[in-house]
Amino acid sequence: MRVLFAGTPAVAVPSLDALVEAGFDVVAVLTRPDAPVGRKRVLTPSPVAARAAELGIEVIHAARVDAGATARIADVNPDVAAIVAYGGLVPPAALAVPRHGWINLHFSLLPAWRGAAPVQRAVMAGDDVTGAVTFLLEEGLDTGPVFGTLTESVGPEDTAGELLERLSRSGAVLLAQTLSAIGAGKASAQPQAGEVSLAPKLTLEDGHLKWSHPALAISRQARGVTPEPGAWTMLDGQRVKLEPVRLRPDVTTLAPGALALHGKSVLVGTGSHAVELTRIQPAGKKMMAAADWARGMASLESVVFE
Repeated sequence: MRVLFAGTPAVAVPSLDALVEAGFDVVAVLTRPDAPVGRKRVLTPSPVAARAAELGIEVIHAARVDAGATARIADVNPDVAAIVAYGGLVPPAALAVPRHGWINLHFSLLPAWRGAAPVQRAVMAGDDVTGAVTFLLEEGLDTGPVFGTLTESVGPEDTAGELLERLSRSGAVLLAQTLSAIGAGKASAQPQAGEVSLAPKLTLEDGHLKWSHPALAISRQARGVTPEPGAWTMLDGQRVKLEPVRLRPDVTTLAPGALALHGKSVLVGTGSHAVELTRIQPAGKKMMAAADWARGMASLESVVFE
């Protein structure tokens, strides 16, 4: 079966590899154009484009699936299109090109967390279980019928990045299995059922920790925005980046945002009990252990995070 693969970030690469290893004829890869990376803003191919080049697969670069991109897709004549985090909408003209349609690997248990940041939103909401599905792409936002499902437990210290890494690998297997079933004429898609929730793309503000909130909510928020866009707070008018915090229910005397040393631990007060800082990146410096940062401060008594 001739497959067009659409994807952009690193989490889509395991799916591309899985389809190639399963023997599918991946005739082309659709991905977003090269983007500036790093402080020097060097134009760099997407992880999917880089992997496709290594595999010798034709690459179609398109910031959006316009008439030109649709024509190129039609030229490679795919039987089916597999899409994993491409980063753009697929209009009706392109949806109609493959005879088996577009099969989307989505990292949530639809209809929960429809949208661009399902794993991040699941962690921030405190979900105990999430997963991935393959479904038939439609014009609506993640509304199509579901072919296959897998589940994944969310650990109490899982970051969104760690959870997404696991789902990208197990989901790659699910995607290959779904395409195999479609090719064999044995696939059956079922309408989505259940409560709908939305997972809009994260913004920088989603990483701003509010110390008046309960400690558990702050911990979930920090894990949900790690690695991107990252957790942060304000100190003396400057943004300070933070890695995920640890819960410290044994300390309840600190005011929200106030800092204190507790043995070798650096604690911050919240709306409930304290949390322990793990690593911190002050403005203009590298990420460092919180204890090392605290040793460089004259005193923590007057330090308050905002």
